[in-house]
Amino acid sequence: MPYIITSLCTDCKDTACADVCPVECIYEVKGGVDGYQNQLFINPDECIDCTNCEPACPWKAIFEADAVPALFAADIKTNADIVDAIDDFVVAKAKKTHQPSADEVARNCEKWSYKP
Repeated sequence: MPYIITSLCTDCKDTACADVCPVECIYEVKGGVDGYQNQLFINPDECIDCTNCEPACPWKAIFEADAVPALFAADIKTNADIVDAIDDFVVAKAKKTHQPSADEVARNCEKWSYKP
């Protein structure tokens, strides 16, 4: 079962997950976010379920597809939709980003009304 990047990644886009992905199945939108959320996405057709990405995400935004909280159920389809629009995406490259504090992660969860 593939892993899913949920809306908890929106505007965060930490690429620690991309750094540990052995098959480069984590993507970002090319040249902007027109029509897409400003976040990273996993191509479910390429994901090998290695589990590396989930613990690497400092924002706690990644879940196995069958464990995605109901609040983020639509994100399963959003990740799957990139398969048909792959020309709009590029493999995310790891880059040094701000590492969130526990308080920042908690505020991000609150923003989405998500209680882990």
